Amino acid sequence: MSALQALRSAIPDNVDALLIGTSTNVLWATDFTGSFGYAIVTRDGGRFLTDSRYTLQAKEQVTELESFTFASPVDGDEFLAQNLKELGVHRLGFEASGISYARWAKWSEKLKPIELVPVDGIVEGLRMIKTEAQIEKTREAAKLADATFDHVLKLLRPGLTEYDVALEIEFFTRRHGASNAFDIIAVSGERSARPHGTPSDKPLQDGDFLTLDFGAKLDGYHSDLTRTVVIGTPTDRHREHYGAVLEAELAAIEMMKPGVPAKDVDALARQILGKYGLAEYFGHGLGHTLGLTVHDGGRMSATSNDILTVGQIWTVEPGAYVPPFGGVRIEDDVVVRENGVEVLTSAPKELIAIPWS
Repeated sequence: MSALQALRSAIPDNVDALLIGTSTNVLWATDFTGSFGYAIVTRDGGRFLTDSRYTLQAKEQVTELESFTFASPVDGDEFLAQNLKELGVHRLGFEASGISYARWAKWSEKLKPIELVPVDGIVEGLRMIKTEAQIEKTREAAKLADATFDHVLKLLRPGLTEYDVALEIEFFTRRHGASNAFDIIAVSGERSARPHGTPSDKPLQDGDFLTLDFGAKLDGYHSDLTRTVVIGTPTDRHREHYGAVLEAELAAIEMMKPGVPAKDVDALARQILGKYGLAEYFGHGLGHTLGLTVHDGGRMSATSNDILTVGQIWTVEPGAYVPPFGGVRIEDDVVVRENGVEVLTSAPKELIAIPWS
């Protein structure tokens, strides 16, 4: 079943059609990558609307809806109203969280007598379940993140700063046809105790933890990888701290399967960290769903109501951040399968010590 077919089956009974206009949801439903477009989705058809900048692109990318375009001096809202009228739409569901009050007020006037019905979360819920084609796109993004980590490991040396490391990650990702999935995290020493710290001009030093959190956005889909290494020779404390986080991550991944509440997986990771006195240093959720956005709707945390379902892609990222000693986070991307999970990222997870002299 295609994304558009799934969306048709989810149209609420109280509307004749759904209007999808937020760029991420338009991409999910139609494969259109331009900056402006509307998908009008009815139970048995619909239309894709955009402006003349994208006439050719829409015909190439949007294959399940007929495309219609307008050009100046035609008004876009009037063009939308005309197409809704031709489709016989009387009650129109629109993305409540994706539309400003000003846009709603304008539509209320321009689209009369069509009744606007706010709906929310329909596409977002469907987006959490990935098709095999979408999983493959995420797998390719994960492979690039793995390759990036391997590349950076070979470059770590005395004199490098956190900025230098972050730039190498960005350059490598872009050289391979992708963009950064989010702002790169490269923090070392005391600064590694900042879960979302930003790179600085601090040089890498002997005895530092170095935490790298980054991902690739490739063909619209994201990966999200975190690895922590030690600069120089690790101490017993380094090994125990790292080992606790790795144990929590591996156990969480082992527990994941269809039907398991996400909050139970989060609880297991905290229980394991608690054995080592580190649970209090793990302040964020264990993970989130991944896809067209880095945080793609689902949460794996103590307050989550999400249930693991076949086709979901999750990050699993326990951490323990102990100032001033430092922090460790280990993160992988996994897809829920019938009997467990498939791990999409494959960068090494044993404690890596970077030679320093």
